[in-house]
Amino acid sequence: MIVTVTLNPSIDRTAGLSGPLNRGRVNRLGSCDEVAAGKGVNISRVLHGAGADTCAIVPAHCEDPLVIGLQNDDIPHLAVPIRAATRTNLTLTEPDGTTTKINEPGAHLSPDELAAIEQAVITKAHEATWVVLSGSLPPGAPATWYATMTERLHEAGVKVAVDTSDEPLHELATRLPEAAPDLIKPNSVELGQLCGADGKALETAADHGDFNTVVSAARRLHGIENVLVTLGGAGALLVTEHDAWHARFEPVEVRSTVGAGDSSLAGFLLAHARGDQPETCLRTAVAWGTAAAALPGSTMPTPAQADAIGVSLVHL
Repeated sequence: MIVTVTLNPSIDRTAGLSGPLNRGRVNRLGSCDEVAAGKGVNISRVLHGAGADTCAIVPAHCEDPLVIGLQNDDIPHLAVPIRAATRTNLTLTEPDGTTTKINEPGAHLSPDELAAIEQAVITKAHEATWVVLSGSLPPGAPATWYATMTERLHEAGVKVAVDTSDEPLHELATRLPEAAPDLIKPNSVELGQLCGADGKALETAADHGDFNTVVSAARRLHGIENVLVTLGGAGALLVTEHDAWHARFEPVEVRSTVGAGDSSLAGFLLAHARGDQPETCLRTAVAWGTAAAALPGSTMPTPAQADAIGVSLVHL
């Protein structure tokens, strides 16, 4: 089983604009949809759709719209009751694929609520091969939460994947290699946050085909077995202790980048759960992420859509 933990889930409302966003003016929507979401929820949605055993752990009371949405979509989940309601995030997508996100801070978690969530995660981890910790942290959760939970989950004997940014990512970096997850999925800017490099410079290097600079930065993350670096239109890198690969996808029409990173991480885990080699895990991750970007709004891809994406692979 692959357990996902979303400490700051959301109801994602995605609005498709019929033209470019005009600030300060009336904008007409071509479509609008709403779905139970958050990074871990998105990953569990993909995994479940691909037939994998998963459980999405979220903080929410039983009548919360998030829980109702998970039930309606038949997503296996465990809701840990809290008092506050789930936040709502708004995503605006333009016809050229440009995506603008407006996110609420999230429900405040009391110390008792946070402790209950942690205990639920540790208990469920005993049934799992992987636990995925992802997304932003809500008010009430310390920035050290990912680092602390990674150490606790390793004590429980389960592999840990982390996908976060900003201060929680920085705090994780300060506790390497003791709190090193088994898999981390930064973009170039987040990789810079992790290793103290200039993230924009790493992005520019990748755009110009200089992937060795990114590989060198990833190798500073001592103790992390798999560093999966997403590079937008430049594809993705997988850096392990002794190897590195670059994967690039065949061009597609980008309709929405919502959930593309989550689909990439889900694709990697699907391949890893099958026992695939690291380079195949990378190829699968890029195929799933690209398939998501080719779909409208927050739609998650199917296995057939991911299989249809062509991906080239180079050993660096």
